[in-house]
Amino acid sequence: MYILKPYIFNSYPEIVFGFSTKVSPGVEPLYYFNLSYSVGDDKSIVDKNRNDFFETLGLANENVGYQRQVHSDIVKVIECGGDNGVSDALITSKKNLGLAITVADCTPIFIYDKKNKVIAAVHSGWRGTEQKILYKTLESLKQNFASTPVNLIAYIGPSISQANYEVGHEVAEKFDSNFAIWKDEKVFLDVNGINYKLLLDFGIPKNQIQKSGLCTYEIKNLFHSYRRDGSVSGRSIGVIAIKE
Repeated sequence: MYILKPYIFNSYPEIVFGFSTKVSPGVEPLYYFNLSYSVGDDKSIVDKNRNDFFETLGLANENVGYQRQVHSDIVKVIECGGDNGVSDALITSKKNLGLAITVADCTPIFIYDKKNKVIAAVHSGWRGTEQKILYKTLESLKQNFASTPVNLIAYIGPSISQANYEVGHEVAEKFDSNFAIWKDEKVFLDVNGINYKLLLDFGIPKNQIQKSGLCTYEIKNLFHSYRRDGSVSGRSIGVIAIKE
């Protein structure tokens, strides 16, 4: 198992972060190293995968907060692990509580307020991006925890690249044309780039943002991709926590 760890959090030893992959040393079975219960995988396999992943990071599965992602603009502040209901962004100031995002193409964003010791995890597909869920998360940090842009560290994780994310014209028209490329009557949307600009526009310094260039669609042996694999796609998990 290979776990991605962005450099942006390296200066903060109190932060635990990991993004799972599907790399296997041998044969790759269906759903290999899937971490979601919602795709048809065997529950006992998912249980073991989750336990192995979190144990490697020094976390316990029961101390990780999950959400039922529905491509919404719902932001929740949580205090406990397990199922925290329907939302697409989680925030906590509680130590040793992980915030999990499941991923198979949508854009995951992880934020750390280095002064107030607060973390957030955001799931933003095109629908969530249209509804500005990332902006609403940043506003929640500001209002509930007195977070300011200068103290925020942000990581945009692996997601589908613009070159591989074809959308309908009606979807593209919902966004700034600078983030849409038209080619042979097809249009390709840069969801990653839209969220990156939003972080900058909010005032977060550029050197406090890391944007992954890894495409979940292109790198078949490393990432799950619903756009590529459809109903047989598993899910990766990105998780962030603050150690005691």
